Amino acid sequence: MNKPDNNYSRLNRKRGRNRSDKILNILIAVVVLAIIITASIIFLGGDNKNKADEKLPDANEEQSDDDDAQGTDNNDAASDDDSGAEDETDEPDESTETDEEKNPGVVKYESPDDAVVNESIIKTGWEPIGTKQTGEHVSLYDGKSVDWQEKISAISYATDLAEDALIIWKIKNGGSPQKSIGIVSTKDKVEKYRVYLEWIDEKGWKPVKMDVLNTLDFDY
Repeated sequence: MNKPDNNYSRLNRKRGRNRSDKILNILIAVVVLAIIITASIIFLGGDNKNKADEKLPDANEEQSDDDDAQGTDNNDAASDDDSGAEDETDEPDESTETDEEKNPGVVKYESPDDAVVNESIIKTGWEPIGTKQTGEHVSLYDGKSVDWQEKISAISYATDLAEDALIIWKIKNGGSPQKSIGIVSTKDKVEKYRVYLEWIDEKGWKPVKMDVLNTLDFDY
């Protein structure tokens, strides 16, 4: 009676071990498969990341390239500026220009033969001032006529001074019926002039020369 039971127990134990071995093998296979899948994901993911990194340039490198390019442009601009500065250095100094170059149509010259004159001025742009007079012109020195007043207007035009800013020291004949000379100054006598006028028919008195005086103490 005991012998059959022992056989049955051994059979059950053998079946249990076989079942345990199968389960263990299955678990081992699952673990190995999991390891393979995980390793594949890691390696494949790493390759994709490397490829992505290869496609996308490093922001620092791109910034460095931009900085290098900008630096090159700045160096070129600085070089151009330096070249421009050298060109400007080669240009003549404007301060050395003569009065004639600064003011075309203006001629200034010294009058060494006349002690009362600092310099004489001729402006080619001077024009006759116009006139209200008609008929044959007669030069008058009466201090009240239209002709007299137009002489003062021509002197004011030549000196660039308002008529009411002038002292009229004398207006006299300039050597012919159609020429006159006016000696004037500012009210403070700082500016002093001798203006030569010439009559132009139907157009009025025209300044032709102006002396810048250094004194009013001379024979008018």
